[in-house]
Amino acid sequence: MLWTLDCSGLRDFLFKFLVIGSAGTGKSCLLHQFIENKFKQDSNHTIGVEFGSRVVNVGGKTVKLQIWDTAGQERFRSVTRSYYRGAAGALLVYDITSRETYNSLAAWLTDARTLASPNIVVILCGNKKDLDPEREVTFLEASRFAQENELMFLETSALTGENVEEAFLKCARTILNKIDSGELDPERMGSGIQYGDASLRQLRQPRSAQAVAPQPCGC
Repeated sequence: MLWTLDCSGLRDFLFKFLVIGSAGTGKSCLLHQFIENKFKQDSNHTIGVEFGSRVVNVGGKTVKLQIWDTAGQERFRSVTRSYYRGAAGALLVYDITSRETYNSLAAWLTDARTLASPNIVVILCGNKKDLDPEREVTFLEASRFAQENELMFLETSALTGENVEEAFLKCARTILNKIDSGELDPERMGSGIQYGDASLRQLRQPRSAQAVAPQPCGC
C-alpha cells in the first residue's frame, strides 16, 4: 500500500526512512497517523513492505521523507532486509504492553546498523502509550536501553497521535544537524540523503571542489 502527502515546489532534501520492529507493534498505524493524521482502524500485519511519503518543514528546510514500513514477521525478514540499504533514519518500534517486542530490539537495531549504515539515525518508539495500564516495559527501562545504544527515545500512541509527528521530525532534525556539522555527507553513496535542489549541492561543495573559471590565454 502507498500513502503520500505531498506539496508542489522545490525540496531542499529527500531522506529515506525505515519503520522497523516486531509484528504487532503498530508500525503501519504510526505511518498512517503521520501521513493521514488519523488512526488506521483495519490494520493487519504488513506483508513485505509498505511505503509512504510526506513533505515536512524542519528547521527552515523543506524535506521529503520517503518512509518504508517493513513487515515484522520473521518469514518476511529476508525480503525486508533488502530495503534497509541506503536509509538515513529509522523508527525502531516496540509495544509497551509486550515484553517480547522489547526483548527483540537489539536484533532489529543490529540489522539496521549492519545493513543500512553504522551512521543511521535511530529513534526508539515505545508505541501504544494509550494502553498504559497494560504496560510491561517501564519508561525508565527503555530510556536506559536508548542511552546505552545512543538512540533518541519517545513513547508514542498511533491511536491518539501523541508524539507521532515529533518522532519523525526529531529524527529528520537530527539528520539535518549532522549534515550541517559535516558528520553526514549527502554525496556519499548509500547515505539515504539526496539534495532536492541542485543549487544546494553547489553551495555545499568545498571551494577546492568548485570549478575554477578558465583564464584567458595570453599567447
